Amino acid sequence: MIKKKSKKDNLLAAKRRGREKGCSYCKTNTLPVWQDYEKMREFLSARSRIVGSQFSGTCAKHQRKLVKAIKQARHLALLPFTTQ
Repeated sequence: MIKKKSKKDNLLAAKRRGREKGCSYCKTNTLPVWQDYEKMREFLSARSRIVGSQFSGTCAKHQRKLVKAIKQARHLALLPFTTQ
């Protein structure tokens, strides 16, 4: 019996296809900071939600720091909380 792929499975597979393997912060030996808010836009979804580490390709250590940096940038009005 073949299991039919759901819509969610197709979306997850599409997101995984476009990402490199390995953490971009580990490769460049940098830390996510709120001043680099332009780079953080790639870690937000279309509705300005923070994308999980399995989709973004970041390691757990940098994902935690990335979330804090995104929240700081939101409070400083550099990134949106939601989109319209």
